Amino acid sequence: MEQYKQEFIEFMVDSQVLKFGEFTLKSGRKSPFFMNAGAYVTGGQLWKLGRYYAKAIHETYGDDFDVLFGPAYKGIPLSVAAAIAYSELYDREIRYCSNRKEFKDHGDMGILLGSSLKDGDRVVIIEDVTTSGKSIEETYPILKEQADVEIVGLMVSLNRMEKGISGNKSALDEIREKYGFEAHAIVTMGEVIEHLYNKPYRGQVYIDDKRKAEIDKYYETYGA
Repeated sequence: MEQYKQEFIEFMVDSQVLKFGEFTLKSGRKSPFFMNAGAYVTGGQLWKLGRYYAKAIHETYGDDFDVLFGPAYKGIPLSVAAAIAYSELYDREIRYCSNRKEFKDHGDMGILLGSSLKDGDRVVIIEDVTTSGKSIEETYPILKEQADVEIVGLMVSLNRMEKGISGNKSALDEIREKYGFEAHAIVTMGEVIEHLYNKPYRGQVYIDDKRKAEIDKYYETYGA
């Protein structure tokens, strides 16, 4: 596993973004782990987060894209932080763009924040986590209504590796099949388990045998 991925897993734990316990997801599933990007709240955290996203995007998609699109609301700071990091790390000026939840009819009018979109723009969508793929169902038509853009792919922070909304495939695999663009994550839950299982981190074992058994049981039902 790449060094930046190991560091990102530890960063999620340190930021209390990735937690272990019992959580009820929006889908109604009872999950033994939970990831919430809303817990990134400091300048230092956002600076690091942007760099992890930029490294993963650069490694996966290279430099041949124009815009980072972060769906409202959590995607807004993600797209801004990653665009800044991309400029810093790779000397490449990538525009950021997000959507508003409501159309604005005065001043800076329209549905978009940040850069406008134009025909031919190559776009990478950036999100925190995709469990069911529902967010892309909302985001895809927004992008296509603004201009004839090409969606290069999606980057999320964590691939939960569980079934999407319509079958036994993961949400990321369903997105690939339905929309025809790539979908990747900085890390997968499998990589999280590999890095943390029965290994102390800052004096604590986050995934011991009991927690591992709970995760395995969860994947027996919901695993892709």
